[in-house]
Amino acid sequence: MSVFDTRPKFAVHVAQTDETFPCAGNESLLNGMVKLGRKGIPVGCVNGGCGVCKVRILDGEIKPLGPISRAHVTPEEACQGYTLACRVAPITPVHLEVAGKLNKPFSKGRAGSATASPSSQQQ
Repeated sequence: MSVFDTRPKFAVHVAQTDETFPCAGNESLLNGMVKLGRKGIPVGCVNGGCGVCKVRILDGEIKPLGPISRAHVTPEEACQGYTLACRVAPITPVHLEVAGKLNKPFSKGRAGSATASPSSQQQ
């Protein structure tokens, strides 16, 4: 089906996973990722109600596909590039990072603490 999808697409890069996927200019960043079976942006309700897919646009331009709840993105945050990935579409290639507490699963610091435990047990 995607072989025949001739819509113009833009590269979307997720900083934490270092993954890039194509997204059409008339679909949400989140939908573009989900339909390709990719991971990186957390998925919740997919319609702007939960705020799980909150991201910060580091580079590139987006357009709104619908209203964004101020309960999840304040006007101040919006000025800093925060938005909900389910409510915006790319206009240019986009580089983004996952926002908030959901950042933690991508932390590289956990491997070091797991390695430290066995050596302390050997004493």
